[in-house]
Amino acid sequence: MTRKAVYFGALLEQRLSRRGFLAASGAAAATGALPALGAGAQTTHSAKAKSYAALAPSLEDTLRLSPGLRSQVVVGFGDPLFEGDPGLTTRDLRTLEWLDRDAATRQERRFGTNNDALAFFPMRGRRDAGLLCVNHEYVDELVFAGLSGSESDQARQVAAMIAARPQTVAWMQAAHGVSVLEVRRGMRGWRVVRGASATRRITANTPMEISGPARGAALLRTSADPTGTRVLGTFANCAGGKTPWGTYLTAEENIQDYFGGARTWAGSADADEATTRAHRRWPLRERSAYGWDTVDPRFDVRREPREALRHGWIVEIDPQDPTMAPRKRTALGRFCHEGANTILTKDGRVAAYMGDDAKFEYVYKFVSRDRFDPKDRAANRDLLDHGTLHVARFDADGRGEWLPLVHDERGPLNSAAGFASQAEVVIRCREAADLLGATPMDRPEDVEPSPVTGRVYMALTKNDSRAPERRDFMGRNIDLGPNAANPRPKNDFGHIVELIEDGDDASSLRFAWNVFLLAGDPRDGAARFLTRAEDLAAGQLAREDVYFAGYADRGAVSPIACPDNLGFDPSGRLWVVTDADTRLIGNNGCFVVPTIGPDRGRLTQVLSAPVGAEVCGCEFTPDGKTLFLSIQHPGEGGTVDAPVSHWPDGGGLPARSAVIAVSREDGAPL
Repeated sequence: MTRKAVYFGALLEQRLSRRGFLAASGAAAATGALPALGAGAQTTHSAKAKSYAALAPSLEDTLRLSPGLRSQVVVGFGDPLFEGDPGLTTRDLRTLEWLDRDAATRQERRFGTNNDALAFFPMRGRRDAGLLCVNHEYVDELVFAGLSGSESDQARQVAAMIAARPQTVAWMQAAHGVSVLEVRRGMRGWRVVRGASATRRITANTPMEISGPARGAALLRTSADPTGTRVLGTFANCAGGKTPWGTYLTAEENIQDYFGGARTWAGSADADEATTRAHRRWPLRERSAYGWDTVDPRFDVRREPREALRHGWIVEIDPQDPTMAPRKRTALGRFCHEGANTILTKDGRVAAYMGDDAKFEYVYKFVSRDRFDPKDRAANRDLLDHGTLHVARFDADGRGEWLPLVHDERGPLNSAAGFASQAEVVIRCREAADLLGATPMDRPEDVEPSPVTGRVYMALTKNDSRAPERRDFMGRNIDLGPNAANPRPKNDFGHIVELIEDGDDASSLRFAWNVFLLAGDPRDGAARFLTRAEDLAAGQLAREDVYFAGYADRGAVSPIACPDNLGFDPSGRLWVVTDADTRLIGNNGCFVVPTIGPDRGRLTQVLSAPVGAEVCGCEFTPDGKTLFLSIQHPGEGGTVDAPVSHWPDGGGLPARSAVIAVSREDGAPL
């Protein structure tokens, strides 16, 4: 079969077109003062953007949409990606008969579990076809029949199941990673093209290259790979991103849950100082969450203490070339990666924004050394191996600085500080950021630059551990109290920060920032509805207080809790999806909010997810007519035998994760 070329021009044009807008509007003055955000800053696209009737929070086990919108399930957990495979259905899940010795082999040809990030790459010259890359983050109790009781009871039951059926681990490893599939849009919506030339599953056992400054480093060498250059697999894949040359960036997040035996190893005579120090700011567990270490020795810290250091990176995948080994780009640092979203600098280099999704961790930016070449895709292959990684410091005056994480014997990251090389800086990235004085944030998740304005938005999903005290936390002693960029104590609802680079250039080392949205429920009578930025003083806010970029109509904004992933439609509006406890407001959802113009801050809920589900992804087709979303872990809190959700199959069957396509009923752009 002839491989169809994927067209990346639309992506590039979107990234480059903002320059004309910025030149005309004068956004982001070099003085650091925030630009005017009223009607004068409104673009033509924003003026024509569709508005939607807001949904009220819901606890229904259904997918609800604003009037005028429709959705379809494109692909779900267990669906076959190749011809000749019946797939794994929710009916099959009601027993464990499917979990035989060949289950992993079959799963390698099927859509994985708990889909998260999405990236769409259109085919050249076509608006109705493209490649879809989808992350598969983890496996939960909603897969295995026979589990009951508390979480600890279920953990013991899973351990017993692995002992009786060791093939369970191989199946779980095959259900992780990434799916690459071709989709086409027809009269009945989007469908998967089974067995297309680009179709492939990338799992926890797929061979990968280690590239960048940590390639070959002693801390990445294991008994299976004494060179420190090759590694098996990717897992704990959360959010992601795309490059201007059309590759996919998948983020390895909570890798600590997959390794066991850490405390036993640390107390043994085999524990060396270099490896111990490398684990200090990202500690592993004595008892893993998934039991892989009981079957696969590379997840047993006692046997392979450095294997975990080979995970926790950004992985670049070429969706066009199934023969190309994925590459772990170590220049982008090792931490709980939520995603990596890119934009071009003024001189044509590539900047990637990233969040470390853990309490009191940091926001990062990588800027490539070399320029992107739009005429030579091959020349861009290793752009992410050479450049400078930075971490953000947010100052109380609304200014901030990107601090270079560079090994330099004359600077703070030198041998005297325990960093012998740039490899050690990126491997022990959190520790290096500590030394530079970066600002601890409230779980920085997606960090997304607007393709229209160039402004950067970061979702701080929540942090209920903010307290006015100083103590040891995750391997270092820090102040846990509120700060200017994270002003609310016990931040259950989360917030969004807006960042404007000096000179409106993503390569700048200085920036201005403001709190764009302080999430919560404006219907709550105990909540202050704030409209002035100066009222967002650190330590002066209550848990319930809300702020919507200064928007003044309390009744016109939707309640929201725990912003997670972000995305932009072609008109430049920000779309937000959430991952919250339903007890805060209700089921999770999808929201849209203008970032410029007179409606800046007017947040509208347009989708409500089924019971127990998190909404992820937030990826638009270039024509703006389709929004792809991941509905992850519907039915969380239930089991296969006692489900609390039956989405999307219904009929009393257990729930399963799936990708949906949202569009307007009239076929116009969203």
